[in-house]
Amino acid sequence: MVGIPGVGKTTLLSKIVDHLKDHDRSVSVVSFGTLMFDVAKENGLSDRDELRKLPVSRQQELQKMAAEKIAEYTEEVVIIDTHAFISSPEGYYPGLPEHVLKIIKPTNFISVSAKPEEIYSRRMSDETRLRDKITLANVKKELDAQSGMISACAVITGSPVKHILNREGKVDEAADKIINAIGL
Repeated sequence: MVGIPGVGKTTLLSKIVDHLKDHDRSVSVVSFGTLMFDVAKENGLSDRDELRKLPVSRQQELQKMAAEKIAEYTEEVVIIDTHAFISSPEGYYPGLPEHVLKIIKPTNFISVSAKPEEIYSRRMSDETRLRDKITLANVKKELDAQSGMISACAVITGSPVKHILNREGKVDEAADKIINAIGL
């Protein structure tokens, strides 16, 4: 499941996990970025928001290590919470490049979005993370980049992608669409 910051991915994941557990399914939600940060911390990095500022070659190493850990999960449903791209000094770097896709072997992709104005508002009110300054135009570019990146992932793997609009106040509706799309 991918989504740029502010689309409501965390809230959606909570709803989906509750549904799966209510139906006696074993489920794990894995934050790809958290796994990468755990590995990076072992090597001296102290701030998760610094991950995206690392050279691409270092990000690739960390992605590979995180993907290998994810591939070891044995639950019926493993949901990977990640981003379709990382905005790095070099440009947009894929969050799920081919070498990662080969390791994790995803069966479905969910691309979560929201109206750009809602995303902007959510980001501006999030004091839990150190975010780069953004504009509404930046949010629109990020949504376009996400769509392109996740579509490429679907082509590479042959797995379907479902685009979900997480409208303000309609999280249950979005969660139901995701659950139905992946057959749960």
